[in-house]
Amino acid sequence: MADTDPIQPIHEPAVPFLDEEAAWVRDAADRFEGARAEELLAWALDAFHPRIAISAAGGVDGLALMDMAWRINPDVRVFTLDTGRLPPETYALFEAIRERYGIHVEFEVPDGRDVAKLATAYGPNLMYRSVDLRIACCNIRKVEPLKRKLATLDAWIAGLRREQWVSRRNIAKVELDREHGNIVKLNPLADWSLDEVWDYVRTNEVPYHELFDRGFASIGCAPCTRAVLPGEPERAGRWWWEQDTDKECGIHCSVQLLGTKSDREREAEDANAALGGMSA
Repeated sequence: MADTDPIQPIHEPAVPFLDEEAAWVRDAADRFEGARAEELLAWALDAFHPRIAISAAGGVDGLALMDMAWRINPDVRVFTLDTGRLPPETYALFEAIRERYGIHVEFEVPDGRDVAKLATAYGPNLMYRSVDLRIACCNIRKVEPLKRKLATLDAWIAGLRREQWVSRRNIAKVELDREHGNIVKLNPLADWSLDEVWDYVRTNEVPYHELFDRGFASIGCAPCTRAVLPGEPERAGRWWWEQDTDKECGIHCSVQLLGTKSDREREAEDANAALGGMSA
């Protein structure tokens, strides 16, 4: 493990951080930027367990993190958002996890009344009709259940990587999650490539989602995920009918803040900003 000073976990996640508390999060991000994922996980589990959990939806990144963390602390907690529209292969995966690791994945579900109200008003497949309706569906089935879960934690671990999508390229390995009560969010695989993740999974014989063997690169709800085509980026199979959006559901960033800009628009803004900085 890296030579680091332990920190005290935050036991009141609903209370806003003071500036000095946010400062140590930035310091931790700097400290662990070049560290191995296992080193960051060991530090985090020591500081926050049992009020820390890994978010796993079936993606290979979350599974790699779960395996690493289990080797550090077999009592590691893992949760998933059961939207009610997951493919059956996802449930088979969580059964395999229970059998292999003895981890009882914690299932978070949406409010049934909210789901019924939305489906009655707009139909069960409302996500195909507009981006706004798709985001409304994601909000009820994923964003709100996540908020309820994170309100019980001091920190959470996600399998985000910078290369996954344009909206994730600036993530830090340690972040202050301002959208969820200022708890700590950790992205230990931020600087990993997809090939590195798969190398870990295969080397350590980690159970993985069988849809990956059918051309899928990212796992979500069954109606909203398809296999990717040759040459397409990882998240191209998510909400594939949306050609110019951020490919986010809102659990890792606010889609209202991101908007629905295309990669071309975002890249043009970044280029203009860079030119402005050069001329300043």
